[in-house]
This record gives sequence, structure tokens and C-alpha cells, in this order.
Amino acid sequence: MREDAHRVDALLDVGSEGVLAKGAQELTTMGVDSAVWACTSGSFVFGWEGARRQVQGVREVTGVPTSSTSFAFVHALSQLRASRVAIAATYPDDVALRFVEFLNDAGVTVMSMASHGIATAAEVGHLDPDDALDFVISNDHPRAEAVLVPDTALHSADLIEPMEALLGKTVLTANQVSIWEGIRLAGQCEARSGPGTLFRSGASVVRSAFEAE
Repeated sequence: MREDAHRVDALLDVGSEGVLAKGAQELTTMGVDSAVWACTSGSFVFGWEGARRQVQGVREVTGVPTSSTSFAFVHALSQLRASRVAIAATYPDDVALRFVEFLNDAGVTVMSMASHGIATAAEVGHLDPDDALDFVISNDHPRAEAVLVPDTALHSADLIEPMEALLGKTVLTANQVSIWEGIRLAGQCEARSGPGTLFRSGASVVRSAFEAE
């Protein structure tokens, strides 16, 4: 990141073609079976078609099945057959609303959206686990089938199981869906232990239209 800021202009820079191409070129030396652009805001801020072009660009360089965190959220919801969500976003409100728009384009119904208003990824990374848990729990919606927690900067792996237990429903976080997506694209679709309902559900081998091109 040339600038750590949850601002639209900074996020458009971090997800730009040149930045992603450099990372993708590094992956070509590692023998990877799949690639995921692991940044939620740096993908959804481009909108559906812009995020799709990001994925295509990385795939052209790496030559392997490719996705991004934003699409991973959509694919995870499809896997779980969930379409109504609540969002607990660490971002400022204007950035979080871009995520709502992205999900709407995917046919996902956003029942509620809460933004924490944190200005940088570094600050999110230092968010107290109890504060993060309280933020997510307090921003559920009774009609939501899942609660989405975007932002790969959030340390959330150890919180997913407690959050699902307290809410009685699925919780999807950015790093969780990113790892699940990479495993899925690599063809490892069996159910496995945690974190969360998503991993225990396994993964569909069916790919979306842009993945199959």
C-alpha cells in the first residue's frame, strides 16, 4: 500500500492494475494452484465490473484460477444458500456503502449495514478482540441469514466460532472467505474443521462465469 487509508482514492490506488500485476508476477515463481486478491475494499471499491477486471488481470499473469475477497464473500454466500445479510464493516460509511452496492449487484439483500469509521488498516489491526466481537454482535439483523465482516486487516479467526455461537447464525469474515476461496479454486472442496460454518460446509466445484473464462 502506498498509502494506508480507508478512502476511495487510496483504495483505487492499492487495487490498481500495476500494483496487482507486480504481486501476480511474484506468484508465478511459487507454483501456486490458485490466486486470491486478498483485499475486500481494494476490490469492491471498483464495482462489480472493475473487480472482475482485476481478477482477469491477475489470472492472465498467473495462469491459474483467480478470485478476490469481494467475490469470495459472494461465492461463500452462494455455497451456504444465503441471500440476506447484515454487514458489520470497520470502514468509514462511504466506503462501506460501496460494499453494499457490490453485494446488491450480486443479488444479495443487505438488511442492515453498520460502519465503525476506522480510517486505516493499521488501526483495524490493533482493534481489541472484545471490541470487535461486540461490534459484530451488536450489528446483526434478525432477518439476516449471515453477518458479513469485511476488511482483511481485522484479526478475526479466533472470533468466528464465538460470534456464530452467540448469534446462532453464520459469520463470514474477510480472511476466512479469502482462504476458503483459494482452497476452493485449487480444487480442494471437502469439508474441514473451522473456522466457522463455511469451512464445515465444504465447497462447491461449480465456478462462476468469470472464473470459467
